[in-house]
Amino acid sequence: MSIYEIFDPQFSALFNSNVHLDQLATGCRWSEGPAWFAAGRYLVWSDIPNNRMMRYDETDGSVSVFRSPSWNSNGNYVDREGRLLTCEHGTRRVTRTEHDGSITVIADNFGGKRFNSPNDVVVDSAGAIWFTDPTYGIKTDYEGDKAISEIGSANVYRVDPASGEVTAVATDFVQPNGLAFSPDHSRLYIADTGRTEGPEHPAHIRVFDVVDGRSLKGGAVFAECTRGLFDGFRLDEDGRIWTSTGEGVECYDADGTLLGLIRTPEVVANCVFGGPKRNRLFIAATTSLYAIYVMARGARP
Repeated sequence: MSIYEIFDPQFSALFNSNVHLDQLATGCRWSEGPAWFAAGRYLVWSDIPNNRMMRYDETDGSVSVFRSPSWNSNGNYVDREGRLLTCEHGTRRVTRTEHDGSITVIADNFGGKRFNSPNDVVVDSAGAIWFTDPTYGIKTDYEGDKAISEIGSANVYRVDPASGEVTAVATDFVQPNGLAFSPDHSRLYIADTGRTEGPEHPAHIRVFDVVDGRSLKGGAVFAECTRGLFDGFRLDEDGRIWTSTGEGVECYDADGTLLGLIRTPEVVANCVFGGPKRNRLFIAATTSLYAIYVMARGARP
């Protein structure tokens, strides 16, 4: 059976039927947060329950431990200066790994109250850091340390690049999760995995207009998930969304049309474009890291 499922004819131009899904690494408990470092041609991702970060080197195919302990790291992102941004469940903070290996705390509280468990993070064209803060890392001891939410809600935040001020930019989510900007950074897409809290809650991606690079407006539902949950996702340079689901990676056109599905053997948590041409889709899926070449290029970070 083909790993590709076509829902719209446009999807046929986005894959090569002779290209297969490669398993690059396995042995994780919950793979998340892949981040591609173009200068070194390597990828870093999180293995949350095992409290470590892993590293895949595309130049020789080697896999090694990047950081242990990782404070139950989840989402990762490479900023405009090539530094690693990381969401940490265990410390309930967002950090930046500097070029010399030292770690800088970007944000660890809002109004004096500790975050829940920062989950996914992106950077806009001006250098502002945006991240989601659901409660998954404090619900149990599996992906962090069980605790009561001090903030009392699960929000989306922005960190000002000049002042470091943290503002809540979206407060009407049940469990905000993956997020990504459109190629021109005029829109921000955010997943809500609230369905984990009960069948009456959402399992969708919403889309917001970015106002003056500082706030959000709108928030209409972009797509509903029918295969488990949308978690992490990325956009290609033509504005298509490639998103994790329970059965693989779904591809949506910018207008919300579901184009197709790349089936994977495991539930997908997140993905990122990489490789020298940004046409290799790296997929973090439960115990493994997979990759597949597609006929699209990821949007430039």
